[in-house]
Amino acid sequence: MSHFVEVRFKGTRKDYFSSRGVDVHPGQHVVVQADRGEDIGEVTAVGAIAERKCSASSGGCATPAPERTVVRHARPEEVARLDDLRTDEHRVRAETRGLVEKHGLRMKVTEAEWQFDRNKLLIYFTAEKRVDFRQLVRDLARTFRARIELKQIGVRDEAALLGGVGRCGRELCCSTWLPELKPVSLQLAKDQRLSLNPAQISGCCGRLMCCLMFEHRTYVESRRRFPREGKTIRTTRGEEKVVAVDIWRDRVTLRGGDGERRIVDLEELKQEVGPRAGRTRDGGDGG
Repeated sequence: MSHFVEVRFKGTRKDYFSSRGVDVHPGQHVVVQADRGEDIGEVTAVGAIAERKCSASSGGCATPAPERTVVRHARPEEVARLDDLRTDEHRVRAETRGLVEKHGLRMKVTEAEWQFDRNKLLIYFTAEKRVDFRQLVRDLARTFRARIELKQIGVRDEAALLGGVGRCGRELCCSTWLPELKPVSLQLAKDQRLSLNPAQISGCCGRLMCCLMFEHRTYVESRRRFPREGKTIRTTRGEEKVVAVDIWRDRVTLRGGDGERRIVDLEELKQEVGPRAGRTRDGGDGG
């Protein structure tokens, strides 16, 4: 039996623990072992599901089970105290930004997160270049009397952490359900025949939208049924060049040697081509 437990903390931060001796279920708040203390999070997956998610995560997974464990279920008053910590983090961000400005550091403080026992304070920031924040850390430690950890994140991670609304009118995928941020290439937009205008295919973070990946496989597989654009095929009307394909309507636009264009259904085109389907003028496969 797998004792893996996935626990979500503030924002999109998740970690994995062993639940030996503690019976937990998704949706419950639990106290877990943390860096030099304890923290509280919400259980999001247990057993084999949590183990698979842990193995698939970018950081890998400890075997046979994570070293840190679930200590116990969180009491109602502890969950209420967690809400107080989240409220106090507004003050922490404001004071941290003031110290950053005081030291003249070129960095943007994105978010702050208290560990439940207040022994540790995690501060997220973005910066274009390397930042020497050693003196800032000392000032923060004196101000908040806690162990300080500054974590630099990218703009996509920042969007996932802060949340927002995308061009589609829904909450950002990265901040709601997307399990992991993966690289998105411009080739995805090209394969889907989308506008290459950055303003139209970029998300709130300024990077290519994660949703470009969702339907990419469907586009690629659909296009395999069609002859490639730019190829010349032999039909009942002679040699014609494939000008464009419409994967949604199953249509192909052809141009004959006299320059005349016509639109034909894919199934009809296959009948016109007959046994020579997919053969081009140079003998290659037109699919």
